[in-house]
Amino acid sequence: MCRIQVKFSEIDSMRRVWHGSYVTYFEDGRESFGRRYPGIGYADMQRAGIYAPIYDLHVRYYAPLEMNDVAIVHTRYIYKPGARLDFSYRILRESDQVLCTEGDTVQLFISPDGALMTDLPDYYRRWQEQYLGTGRGL
Repeated sequence: MCRIQVKFSEIDSMRRVWHGSYVTYFEDGRESFGRRYPGIGYADMQRAGIYAPIYDLHVRYYAPLEMNDVAIVHTRYIYKPGARLDFSYRILRESDQVLCTEGDTVQLFISPDGALMTDLPDYYRRWQEQYLGTGRGL
């Protein structure tokens, strides 16, 4: 979970958070997740020379956030077999716990030479063994 205070630069002409800013909030959630469950963060990927760009993104909007609201981003890892990272997100407005946005992303691993990977990177396999065990979810 991470907290984000809405900034002026994130709002649109209707004084609501611009729809594209929620994608950044999802990324903030992934970074926070990587700090909570070490071994799967962006720094870990960079050390391994492997990257995981977004392949698929879905966002559903339910209620607006406005300037100075605090967004609570809940990020959940979803186990799927293969060389991929799947996350789901729920963004709540802190003041009243209203669900504002939900979404999910799929990231695919890219090797140091830019090729799509089909095998799990070693660091990711170790992370799965450490945190998932047989449960397959976080």
